[in-house]
Amino acid sequence: MEEFEALVRRHQGELRVHCYRMLGSLDEAEDLVQETFLRAWRNIDRFEGRSSPRAWLYRIATNACLDALDGRSRRALPYDPSLPADVRWLQPFPDRLLEPTQPEAVAVDRETIELAFLAAIQHLPPRQRAALILCDVLGWPAKEAAAALDGSAASVNSALQRARATLRDHLPARRQDWTPSPAPTADERAALRRYMSAVEHADVAAVAELLAREVRAAMPPYPLWMRGRAAVVEALSESWDPRTPHYVGRFRMIPTGANRQPAAAAYTRRSGDFLPFAITVLRVEDGRIAEMTAFHDAALFPAFGVPMKILAPDRLNLVDTGSRDGG
Repeated sequence: MEEFEALVRRHQGELRVHCYRMLGSLDEAEDLVQETFLRAWRNIDRFEGRSSPRAWLYRIATNACLDALDGRSRRALPYDPSLPADVRWLQPFPDRLLEPTQPEAVAVDRETIELAFLAAIQHLPPRQRAALILCDVLGWPAKEAAAALDGSAASVNSALQRARATLRDHLPARRQDWTPSPAPTADERAALRRYMSAVEHADVAAVAELLAREVRAAMPPYPLWMRGRAAVVEALSESWDPRTPHYVGRFRMIPTGANRQPAAAAYTRRSGDFLPFAITVLRVEDGRIAEMTAFHDAALFPAFGVPMKILAPDRLNLVDTGSRDGG
């Protein structure tokens, strides 16, 4: 039992990332990791050692994901022009859960975890998606991937060819000459700081200076998105103006990281304390924000290690006074 628990601790993080890539959902990835270990425990007597424990767990996780994907529609972002009627949205993945917890663990490449990649591989049928992740992301040989998928090396190579062709059609053109970095760059972090300051001050002009001309903005689960600086600025002007019916309140921002991209946890307040509003993930190109996706789901906040409430300034003063007075 202790050996199995050690195996779980050693591989839990990387299997979570694997399931997330397969499913596009942090919540479902957590569930599928637990399902993987449950299946592994039930079948531990059948493990004959012909592969490593890690490969054995990946095989179980991959097939658990394939079972979960059977008959389901793919996940997407609002930018997708071919959204299914029963669309399920992609979720962001906290960078804090990407950091290796074991010395032998491999760091997650930004290129294979960013939102653009996740959205693109959602266009692949599940078995093609699995073959591509196992071979092109994890670097498994076709023979090993075939064993995990209960197929042949020839079938895996065929699936890979089709998957790569589909992926080229759905990845951004910039991928052709883009060298990924393991974490947000200094320019990206600077853009994030400027963005957070502008949002907290409701400074639409400052945000406009940061936006690329053809910026895209989306707010899942709302099935709408905007393209172009003018459209985004118009929407922000409406929602940040207390005189309009669409006013959302004042903001507070906490920097975080999602999918190896700059991100912030946004909180809003109209009265009382600041409450969760969205996890906003940015894509920055040449110092400007080219894409901003705000995931409006308060349930995501704990996974990012950020609070569920920020005390309003007047409440902070009361708390400080109470502390000094011993209350």
